[in-house]
Amino acid sequence: MSQSNDTIRKTLIVAVSLSIVFSVVVSGSAVMLRPLQEKNKALSTRSNMIAAAGVLSSGASNEKVSEAFEQFEVLLVEMGTGEIVTPEAVNAKSAEAYDQRAASRDMELSRSLEEDPAGINRLAKYRKVYVLRDGEEVTKIVLPIHGYGLWSTMYGFLALQGDANTVEGIRFYEHAETPGLGGEIENPEWTAKWKGKKIYEDGEWTDPKFALVKGGVGENTDNKEYKVDALSGATLTSRGVGSTVNFWLGDRGYGPFLKKVRQGEI
Repeated sequence: MSQSNDTIRKTLIVAVSLSIVFSVVVSGSAVMLRPLQEKNKALSTRSNMIAAAGVLSSGASNEKVSEAFEQFEVLLVEMGTGEIVTPEAVNAKSAEAYDQRAASRDMELSRSLEEDPAGINRLAKYRKVYVLRDGEEVTKIVLPIHGYGLWSTMYGFLALQGDANTVEGIRFYEHAETPGLGGEIENPEWTAKWKGKKIYEDGEWTDPKFALVKGGVGENTDNKEYKVDALSGATLTSRGVGSTVNFWLGDRGYGPFLKKVRQGEI
């Protein structure tokens, strides 16, 4: 009987010891890999931002992406006013290091939205804007955007030309929409239709006129310069994309900042 107990005890000791060893190895690996994971995540985000701006195509090397990204100025903008704030004002080491997703979960750095057609829930008071200049002239503006589709929050970048009104490109890089339907927000053939579209009518600089059109934009479509084809079979995803764009370019989002750009104040 004692021999049996001894065997069980040894088995338990070995099992517990192996569990501890494996836990230490897994924990250590996670800690060691975290910097690399964060670096890769940052590169992926930058790559999508650069692609939306039309500066580099997808698949560019990390070196090319980093070089292109360095040409952009990263600003922190107060939503609803368009005022630029310093990183110190939001307790960030730099504008690029500012975590706007985390800020949207912070009760002091965000506010809830009563009217929320884009499904944003809480709006970070300050958000990043990427600006490319040629000398003193603004040539491209890239805006991080997000909103709810059918199944998920869709994260992306919307790039405008220097007039702060004409779309340069759009890029969604994180979502869980239905493959082949709402997932087509990633389809290059669809995103290519956005280039050259307008957001605002003259004089209505914080009231977007943009819309996605069910059935497609044809020659006889009224105000077609403000419209893009909705995704076939993905009504709710398309509605989410339209609401997302109109929210972020409206008066509660980047609208006041873009107005300052048009007035030459940025």
